Amino acid sequence: MDFWRNSKRHAWILGALAGILFLVLGAAQGQLFVIWRKAVMICLECIGIG
Repeated sequence: MDFWRNSKRHAWILGALAGILFLVLGAAQGQLFVIWRKAVMICLECIGIG
């Protein structure tokens, strides 16, 4: 956890903003539904329902 204390504040904020940007771009391209469907199918297979 020393990495977060030693890194510069603007670098951490830049990384967080880049992550948010990529999430928004993926959702705008319709990938949100694809990922959600895969996650649901994995959960159902692990529980044994599907």
